[in-house]
Order: sequence, then structure tokens, then C-alpha cells
Amino acid sequence: MLYPLLRSSLPTQPPALLRIDPACALIYLQVGPCSPTGVPLSISHRMKNKKYVAYVVVFLVLVALVFLQFRTWRNFDWTLLFQFNLIWRHIAHAVALIYFAYFLRAVRWKIFLQPVRKQASILGLIPPTVIGFTGLAVLGRPGELIRPYLIARRENLSFASQVAVWAVERIFDVGGFTILLVGGIFLPSKLHAFARAATPELRNGIYLTGYALIALVLGLLTAAVLMSYRGARMAQWVEVRFAHLAENLGHRIAQKIREFTLGLNTIHGPFAFLQLSAVSVLMWWVIALSYKEVTIAYGAPMHAMSTTKVLLLMGSSMVGSMVQLPGVGGGSQLATISAMDHVFHIVPKELAVSCGIMLWLVTFVAVVPLGFLLAHRERLSLRKLSAESAEAEEAGKASTR
Repeated sequence: MLYPLLRSSLPTQPPALLRIDPACALIYLQVGPCSPTGVPLSISHRMKNKKYVAYVVVFLVLVALVFLQFRTWRNFDWTLLFQFNLIWRHIAHAVALIYFAYFLRAVRWKIFLQPVRKQASILGLIPPTVIGFTGLAVLGRPGELIRPYLIARRENLSFASQVAVWAVERIFDVGGFTILLVGGIFLPSKLHAFARAATPELRNGIYLTGYALIALVLGLLTAAVLMSYRGARMAQWVEVRFAHLAENLGHRIAQKIREFTLGLNTIHGPFAFLQLSAVSVLMWWVIALSYKEVTIAYGAPMHAMSTTKVLLLMGSSMVGSMVQLPGVGGGSQLATISAMDHVFHIVPKELAVSCGIMLWLVTFVAVVPLGFLLAHRERLSLRKLSAESAEAEEAGKASTR
């Protein structure tokens, strides 16, 4: 019954130039018949061109950062990089904690799904979560939407609704991390003591980071509250106010506001908000414990790194992860190494580099073996999933133009 409907509603273009939006069947099953959107090959080519340009830019930025970092280390000994005697028990603990953090991510998404899919199980959300983060580790940013795409397909929901949840999830990530870091900076802790004993420049930088994160979270919360109550009006105002901009930019921004408002609707009351907040804070504390386990695995030179201190390393890693190459990272390791060198003055330099690489392997790459196993069991291809999710996203944009 579905195939004749799709076939009869296709645009009259040569079949070779069309790809059917993979999210259409999901939308049909969730909300009834809809008009499928053909994704022309020209859109696919534009997506690939943008991806390649982004990779080139990121590569050049990383080359420049590596040059700036290592030119100050005239006597860096690469032979020492892998000769530190690690306590592998702590590395195993760190990996286990990271896996528990993925479990908490599944718990959080289950709370988001409560209004529309009460029967959704946490165990059923673990495979899409692990496979999604595996795609992110292996493919980079093109793999970001694999997780909401798989959850939408598994739970028979529209792709757009789960992308909206994914966007709202970012606010809870930022908020959860901010609560921990700001608490560590301004409340009695080893990080607070470290900041007070630091040089004036470093102390002011740490305090400024705390104030900036507070302002960011307050701004995000204000925007979220406004959108939850006035999202439709805000979208309409943006659409009219910026209608003159090129490439329907005003309409596309308005569409993003509507999608974000849709995601906010998944927070079904004050208790759900408290649940999401608590799980988010707990998840980031577990990740901080994982960082701590990696640092103490290097023995005495790193024992001064407390759980609150590693929050600065986590923040550096999060900022650096915005400049990543698929499969090899780059920005995350460099930012972490730079923080250990300039903030905590870890010596020798080879120790900082080795620890920075190990932190990346544990927190970003350790999920890959399990992700590949689950993808193989479910007969899924990461590259195909990435392409399908990207095409679904492009089709959604095309349908709003």
C-alpha cells in the first residue's frame, strides 16, 4: 500500500536523478500520508563538495596548530612517547566509565521519548547510541546524525523530531558540564585552590571561563523558555524579517526554530526537566572520573590531577573537538595537550602528549569496537547510515524552500 502512494506522488523527473527521502516512510507511519521529497543528485554532489572543502580547511588548521605547538619544543623526544609505564588497570576503569556514560545517554534519550514512546526501552536505545558515537569517531561530523536517524527508524518516529531532540540534548550537555566546572571553580575544591594559587593571568582566565559559561547557560535557558512559549511567533517574525536574505536564509532559520521548539515539547513537565538535568550532571561527572583514571594511570607525575581539575582538560577537549578529522581527531588531542602544558605545566612534554593521545583514545575511540560489533549484528553500514541521514536532512531543508 505504501509503495503505490510513494510512486504516484513522485515528481515527474527521470528516475535516475532521484533518491527517495529515507525519512518519508517513518513520517508516513507516524503521522499518516505525506509527499516524499526527491533528493536530486546535484544536492548530493553539493554535500560531498562541502564535506571535502571542510576537510581541507580542518587539515590546514590542524597543521598550523601542530606547527605552533611543537616549534616551541626544540628537544621533543618522540622515542619517549610510548615508553611510559602505564597502570593499565586504571585505563580499563576509564573505558568502563565511558561505557557507563553511553548508558546514561540512552537513559536520557528514554526520558525525552516518554511523551511519544512510553514503551521505548533503555536497552533498545543503547545500540543506536553506541553505533552513533562510533560513526562520529570514525567519520567525524558527517556521522553526527546517525544516532537520531537510527532512533527515529527504530522507534518509528520522524527523523526531524529526533534531530530536534538531539538539538535540545546539547543544552543539557552544556548545562551539566557547566554546573560541574563552575562549582569546581567557585566552590571549595582542588580546582578552586589551584585557581587561587595560580598566576594572576591564569587565575583571571579560569574565572572568566566560569563567568562565560554561566552567561552562556543563562542565555540558552532564556532562549529555550521563550521558544517553548513563543516559538511559533518567533519563527514567523524571523521568517518575515529576514526574508530578503539570500538562499531563503530567513525561512531556514525559522524552520530551525520550529524544530527546536518541537524538541522542547519532549520535556513533559518540571519532573522530567529535573530528571534530564540530574542524568546530565551525573553523566559528565562519570566522564570526569574517566579522565581522572587516565591521568593517574601515568603514576606520580600526574597524581596532582584531581577530578575537578580534569574538568579544565575536558573543556579544552570539547573546544578542540570542533576541529577534527575523521578517524584521527586532531583538535581534541592538541587542545588537551596545550592545557596540560600551559595550564598545569606537566613535564616532560612527552608525558603531556602521551596522556593527551590516551585521553582521546579512551573517551572518543574506545566505543568503536563495540559499535562495529553492534553494527555488524544489525547489518548496518556506517557510511550508508551517514549518507542516508545527510540526505534526510537535506531533503528536509529542500522541502522548506
